[in-house]
Amino acid sequence: MKKKTVYYTDELKEDFAGVGKRREMKIDENFKYIKNNIFYMAAAFIVYRIFMTPFAFLFCKIKFGMKVVGAEKIKPFKKGGLYLYGNHTQIPADGFIPNIITFPQSAHVIVSPDNIALRGTKNLMIMLGAIPTPTTLKGFSAFEKALDTHLSQNRAVIVYPEAHIWPYYTGIRHFPSTSFRYPAKDSRPVFAFTVTYRRSKRGKPRIVVYIDGPFASGAKSVREREKELCGAVYDAMCRRAYTEENYSFIEYIKKSREEAGT
Repeated sequence: MKKKTVYYTDELKEDFAGVGKRREMKIDENFKYIKNNIFYMAAAFIVYRIFMTPFAFLFCKIKFGMKVVGAEKIKPFKKGGLYLYGNHTQIPADGFIPNIITFPQSAHVIVSPDNIALRGTKNLMIMLGAIPTPTTLKGFSAFEKALDTHLSQNRAVIVYPEAHIWPYYTGIRHFPSTSFRYPAKDSRPVFAFTVTYRRSKRGKPRIVVYIDGPFASGAKSVREREKELCGAVYDAMCRRAYTEENYSFIEYIKKSREEAGT
């Protein structure tokens, strides 16, 4: 893979996933996050376990020779559900990596409504573990119930707090403490997973994923717990990312707004 350069002006808002604009999706109080229909559940099992899980393993192994370091840290906490926070640097691998990390535990990824916006793919994406964020205030009640349902069934909830995809980025972008509101409220264990890159002998990218945690907070208020969990996860990710081993296949250079306007 040839090294290239990408210029940006705002690390909190810019997205380099290369996905075009999709139709708008309304995620309100009527959106069905959980379906208990026996036929739907059977189809979801087949899609997730029979097709997606093996494909995820093969894709990440063949394309990236992926290695996971620290997976044993999660095992004692799988009963009761847990949260995993990761850096957002790949399409489509960011949808596959959590499946591999948590196996045989199911993983559900909090995503933008754009991820289920392609016509005919909404049910498929939800079967694959997508949990779209609400687009209305009234929709948050159903969203929170869905999170609690998945966690109560000993599943993992995956959060990409950086929100936007920067392919092969080797830094850690700042993210808001509000991303940790739910673990701050329910006190379930929090882990960080950091995707890092290596250059193989043939010059191809290889991935090493580091898992750190569990992280917890004993602060009295939810807001304080949010900040402490956010700081702990961010620090852990930075320790893993900012090393000489983490190779930059794409160099990201910040431009001033004046430069961007020229």
